[in-house]
Amino acid sequence: MLKKKLIVAALAASFAASASAEDLSFSSNVTLASDYLYRGISQTGKNPAVQGGFDLSHASGLYAGVWGSSISWLGDAGIPNSGTEIDTYVGYKGTAGDVSYDAGFLRYNYPGTYGTATKADTNEVYGSVGYSFVSAKLSYSLGDLFGVANASGSTYLEFNVSYPMGDSGVTLGAHYGKQTYSGTTVDSAATYSDYKLSAAKDFSGYVLTAAYSSTNAGAFYTNAQGDELGKGTLVLSLSRAM
Repeated sequence: MLKKKLIVAALAASFAASASAEDLSFSSNVTLASDYLYRGISQTGKNPAVQGGFDLSHASGLYAGVWGSSISWLGDAGIPNSGTEIDTYVGYKGTAGDVSYDAGFLRYNYPGTYGTATKADTNEVYGSVGYSFVSAKLSYSLGDLFGVANASGSTYLEFNVSYPMGDSGVTLGAHYGKQTYSGTTVDSAATYSDYKLSAAKDFSGYVLTAAYSSTNAGAFYTNAQGDELGKGTLVLSLSRAM
């Protein structure tokens, strides 16, 4: 726990030390989605979600933010929950020639009453590199992972393609990811891969996205209501960044 706190404190201190008002920028975002998929798994029992967040960035490349979404997976599992996920993060990004990079710390917060169950709160560090319209990212768990205890060292490796179609305002996307659990009692049951194809259209700042996602997730990701949360599905969303 002390190690995690030191990571956050060091990043936050670096941000504060280099920040000056004229070099700071603030942005916000809001999204309405027909389903909240995270790493290919529905977080809302295949129901709609409302999402939004705020970001603060510095000209040096340092950034911090908060993002939230409605969820239902904890309540569906019988854990009293506020129905909310709140994520906080801090990191640094930049470019080296034609290569972009990004590294940081992300905490997923799930307020609720867990009793003897493992809390869903999760801490990860991540790093990514990108070139042209392709990128790769690795997220590394620092402890318990989404309610699975002692999952330090578990990883999520993903590859993404985002290809803008000229001046049409349309961006085509493709994604492959693999969630690997390590050192837990459910490693084989919880490990899976996910895939996604998407198309997004920008309408003067409002972005409409259609994405088809599927996974090879097994029974571990079927909730008490019998919903296969990793089953192939089409998701529609409307986003606005400000």
